[in-house]
Amino acid sequence: MKLRQKILLLAVAPLAVAMMGIALAVKFQATALARHERALVESAYLQSKETELRHYVDLAQSAIAPMVESGRTDMATRQAAMAALARLDYGPDGYFFLYDLQGRNLMHPRQPELVGQDLWLMRDPEGALTIQKLIAAAKEGGGSVRYMWQKPSSKQLAPKLGYVVAVPGWNWMLGTGIYLDDVEQTLRRLDARAETDIRETMAWIGVIAGISILLVAASGLALNISEHREADAKLRQLAQRVVQSQEDERARLSRELHDGISQLLVSVKLVLEAATNRIRIAPTEGASVAPILGMALDRLDSAFNEVRRVARNLRPALLDDLGLFAALEHLAREMQAGSTLTVAVSQAGPPRTLTDEQATALFRIAQEALTNVERHAHATHVDVQLDFGPSATRLTVRDNGTGFDVARMQRDPQRGIGLRNLRERMAALGGQFDVVSTPTGTRLVAALPVNSRIPEISLS
Repeated sequence: MKLRQKILLLAVAPLAVAMMGIALAVKFQATALARHERALVESAYLQSKETELRHYVDLAQSAIAPMVESGRTDMATRQAAMAALARLDYGPDGYFFLYDLQGRNLMHPRQPELVGQDLWLMRDPEGALTIQKLIAAAKEGGGSVRYMWQKPSSKQLAPKLGYVVAVPGWNWMLGTGIYLDDVEQTLRRLDARAETDIRETMAWIGVIAGISILLVAASGLALNISEHREADAKLRQLAQRVVQSQEDERARLSRELHDGISQLLVSVKLVLEAATNRIRIAPTEGASVAPILGMALDRLDSAFNEVRRVARNLRPALLDDLGLFAALEHLAREMQAGSTLTVAVSQAGPPRTLTDEQATALFRIAQEALTNVERHAHATHVDVQLDFGPSATRLTVRDNGTGFDVARMQRDPQRGIGLRNLRERMAALGGQFDVVSTPTGTRLVAALPVNSRIPEISLS
């Protein structure tokens, strides 16, 4: 073997081995991190769901407490309690069920064919005695149980997290549950995303390894140490990319966990409201507790509003759930709640589905415009109109304020940053944005074309 080939082999072989070791180590660490984050997400989600279910069951117990505590055990009283529980539901798959402690079904709003059946020996596909597990948890003072049950909306077996308690004196087991197929779907998406990230990372390692080997080979042939330093710099860049990928994933998981916080606050608020209503109906039983509960409700409302405010600033939930018009109406109500400004929101033309980017852009423009009106325009009334025209979706915001000099605002580098940002946002989507302001008011128009053609905007 020639000396040049030996030098090349000595230069390339250690680097190839090192890159392979780095690739294996990165893959192992990334896989371990993905599994750890998956376990944390699943644990936090199930814990929040269990807490939510416990509050739902507390609410159901408070609904039938007057009948249970009355001392009556006749069938009419029990039927009235069952009817009250049957009316309590939360969505197509959220309901309460009743069994006696011998396994006979007493009430099932979604599967009435089960009522009256003895299900003590019923087993799920894995062979577990489902009803016996639920009754055992209830007898121990209440708790959660995971099992398989038919989901009413899909008529398919799905994993479920149930929470049950015993009703003393009536020989009942009361419970409710949340189906976990959406949790498993979310976890599968997390696994798929982690696998994709690992594959991309390995691909980057492969690309960088190839480049590094070429550089080291060239440095070995040329005996130039500077090429080795360049390879080291590329390895540091790879490590930074891996760290950044981990931080992005943690941020995404943090946003998903936020939903659990909001649901928990809602359930706690319902329980406190139910307790307050009960004290109002029977003041002699606990009048001294009412001020404390009222204070707790006020503080809980403040905390809930703060969570909603933060979530809305990040991404308005109504925009995804109900669409742009509903989000604009909600924005108008919030704007009016804290000021003397009146905001009227209207819609024209047959509504059509907008892309996420279009709906977000129009909502942010309305949000910025209303904020500017409240702070600077000295206006008393604002009209917000969403027009679904044949060629464009047009948002118009008109106020009766004092106006401003648009040209001067745009020339000043220290002012008008918000308007410039809105104009650039619309330009990025192929839309148009314009403002006309007079001493009697300001009119802002933003239009997004239905197709590639940008519609003409008339402000006269």
